[in-house]
This record gives sequence, C-alpha cells and structure tokens, in this order.
Amino acid sequence: MNRQARQTKRSLGAKTLALPAPVWVIGSYGPDGRPDLMVVSWGGICCSSPPCLAVSLRTTRLTHANIMASRAFTVNIPSLRQLAETDYLGMVSGRDLDKFRATGLTAVKSELVCAPLVREFPLSLECRLVQSIDLGSHTQFIGEIVDVKADEKALDSTGSLIAGKVDPLIAIPAERAYYALGSYLEQVGSVGLTLMEGAPPEQGADRRNEATTPADRREASATGNRVNPG
Repeated sequence: MNRQARQTKRSLGAKTLALPAPVWVIGSYGPDGRPDLMVVSWGGICCSSPPCLAVSLRTTRLTHANIMASRAFTVNIPSLRQLAETDYLGMVSGRDLDKFRATGLTAVKSELVCAPLVREFPLSLECRLVQSIDLGSHTQFIGEIVDVKADEKALDSTGSLIAGKVDPLIAIPAERAYYALGSYLEQVGSVGLTLMEGAPPEQGADRRNEATTPADRREASATGNRVNPG
C-alpha cells in the first residue's frame, strides 16, 4: 500500500506558473493586407492527428481580429540570434507601425494559408484555423498544421529537425525573462529503463556514454533497448 507523504510545498495560489513556455511569433494579415507579427507564449501542440497546435490571445490584440477574419495564422519560431527583433515585436503594436519594416524582417507569402511567414526565422508552421474557444481573458485558437517550413541549417543529414540547430528561445513569463535552450540529455525511453522492475540490463548505456555528439547519442540510443514512452 502506498503511503501518502505530507505536503511540504508552499502554496502560490491559482496562477499561470507552468514553465517553460515557448516564444512564438504569430504571423497574420490585417484588413488592409499588411502583414503583422505578435509574440506569444501561451501555446503548444494539442493534437497529433490531425496535427494541431493552440495559441491563446487576448481579445484586444490586433492579431486576434486578424485571425478571426482570415481564419489562418503562422507560428514562426525565432532563434537566439533573433532575440532583439523578437523582444521588440512584443513591445509595439501593429496598429501603430509596420513591424516587418521596423525590424528589417522579411514577410514571405504562404502558398497554403492566408498568413505571412518570417524568412529569417529558422522554423515556421502554417496553420488553418479549425476552432476558437472563449476562455475568459483569452481566446484559444486551434490551428491545423498544414505544413512546416524549416531552414536547411536546422536539419540533420537525414532531414530531421534538430532543436540545437534551431536554437529556440524559451520564455519564463513569471520572471518576464528569456532563456536559451539547454544541452542535449538523452533520448525518451532510455534512462528510465534503470527504474523498471525486472528490466534487462541497459545494453545501450555504454554506447550512449561514449557518444560525443547529440547525433551520435541519438543513434546509439536508437540501437539500444527502448520502450514506448506513450
């Protein structure tokens, strides 16, 4: 029988303190056809099939009205080297100026949805709006991902997306701070084998420890004993 431990953590109240959060730049078109950008952190993948993601925006934002009108948006993921441009995008309103012109970023017309992509950012997801949910202060927009565009430099030799090559920003809203992506650790379904009762010895452990790069370690882990994490 499991014994329940006494709660020792301090209560912080009902607050939005989940972390980390993404730093996403949402692309949309205004009613005059001008491309606009907005930085959000309330977002994430919400469905695998069909592939969907969700972003939550305040109803007062220009991007909110743009998405409602166009029924589409893009999620553009900046890298660490675009920190200044990204921060600026979150400081000004598209009602007052052209954010692309102000930052020197380049709008690229999507061939699939009515929303712009950012050429300089390493990763962009094109989304078709499938549902909007009024949650209170925010509306959650659920978009079906119709395609993903990635820079060649963000891919490995097999064409797979590598997080370290994208070098995305991470937000900690409670601190009003940006963080960088940390180092590669391990593959999912590998080190947890050491805690599985009756599990065979981790034959791939020595190979992973000897691997010198993330790509080497992924290959080593893939050929060792694996379990399905889902």
